[in-house]
Parts: sequence; C-alpha cells; structure tokens
Amino acid sequence: MSKDEIEFIGKQVKDMYGTFIGKVVGTITDIDGSVQTVGVDCGSEGLKQLPFEQLVVQGAFVIYIPRWRLEAQRLLREKGLTLRRIHALMDIVSENDDMKEDAELIHEKYKMKLLTLEETEKQIKEKLEQRIKELDSQFQSIRMLVFDAKLQFKSNEISDAKYESVKTQTVEIIEHIEHEKAEIVSIQKRITDLSVESVERTQSPKQELHTAAISYLGKVNTVSQPAQAVAAPVSDPPVGNAPQAPTQRPVAIGADGAEESQDSDWLSRISSQ
Repeated sequence: MSKDEIEFIGKQVKDMYGTFIGKVVGTITDIDGSVQTVGVDCGSEGLKQLPFEQLVVQGAFVIYIPRWRLEAQRLLREKGLTLRRIHALMDIVSENDDMKEDAELIHEKYKMKLLTLEETEKQIKEKLEQRIKELDSQFQSIRMLVFDAKLQFKSNEISDAKYESVKTQTVEIIEHIEHEKAEIVSIQKRITDLSVESVERTQSPKQELHTAAISYLGKVNTVSQPAQAVAAPVSDPPVGNAPQAPTQRPVAIGADGAEESQDSDWLSRISSQ
C-alpha cells in the first residue's frame, strides 16, 4: 500500500459537488496489497465500501467521483478517438488508392468498435436520465421542506432565526444539486454532439475525397442516430470539474472526445464549506 493510499484513512469524504458523505475508517486490500475498496462511516447509513478508483485525496478531503461521470468520460474519449481514426483513414485512402485493401481491414475494426460504443452510449444515457430524475425528486423534497418551515414561521411555531436557518442550509443543498445537474446536462450535450458527428463522418465524407474512398467508407451507417437535442450547454457549475482519480482521470471532454484543459476551483469551494 502506497503512502497516498494510507492517507485516505481518517479523512472526511465529500462528493464532487460538496455534499458530505462520511469519514474514512479503513481500507480493504487484495493479496498483493493494492486497495480494492475504502470503508466510509456514513453515520446512520452504516459503513459503506466505496470503490478505490472513484476516490482521490485532495488536501484535507477525500473526493468521491460518481460512477456515471467516469463511464461518460470513457465513452466520450473512446468514441472521439474512434471517429478521429476513421477520419484519418478516409484521408489516407483519398491520398493513396493503392492502400484501399489495407484500409478495409482496419476499417472493420473501427466499425465494430462504433457498434460496441453504441450500446454503451445507450446505457449511459439511461443512467444520466435516471440521475436527473433523482435530483429533481430531491429538489422537490427540499421545496416542500422550506415551504412547511415558512408555514411554521407564519403560524408562530418557530422563530425567525429558526426559519432563516432552514433557508440557509437548504440553499447549500440546492446548490449541490444544481451543480451536479448542470454537469449532467453538459455531458448529455457532448454525447449528442458526438453522435451527430459520428453520423456526419460516416455518412457524409468530404466531397474532395476520392470516389473509391467515398463508396467504401460510406458503408458505415450503423452507428447510433443523433439523440433529440438536450438543453443548450450550460456554463460549468461553480464547483468546477472533477479531481484526477488514481486510475481514471476525470477531465473535460470536448464534442469530438478530445480532452480539454480547464481551470478548476471545485476544491477551494468544497474546502470552504
């Protein structure tokens, strides 16, 4: 077990959006000493074992990265690279028709990759939609709580100070929900843009390409169809992007699946809470 892995023990755990989860009490390791899961005391919910790959130490906290985010970023990265490879293949064939036979063999490989990613994309979209429904449900519960607190205040059951305390604490929870939901909407938009691009690249090659390349590469028409457009891209939530996980490195992914460098202030916001 490395020094970084030992540093998990005793630290407080928060998710990427600032919500407190619990405190690390220990780890479960494999026979080779590598950490498999991290035990987190979640109070009344008991001890939870969180996957090690979804946790990363950042200063005084351990940050939990949701599974949906890792899976979505992996999809964007792999599909973006596959589309760039297909694009490069089209350019190679257009420049040298003698390489058509070699290109056909490689093309079959990327064709099957796109088919595999299509199914993965469908599953991830369902997870993202389900998570948004969960967040909407939480938001409605908070609104009911605040409204009931206002009723109690108006009927002189609680003091003005208590009512203000309820509003202050619920505002923080709402911010966490809005941060996560905004990021999900942004990722949904990126996935949709990538799906549109995959259709354009496989069904509408550049006009200047060689006729042989067009007839050959135009056969790829089994990739996923563009999903219905989601909400317009939103600005990154105040908490910013995720930290870098030990085995998965959460980063911003552009519409073509390429990584985009972005400044992040999520840790300073989490630490200040």
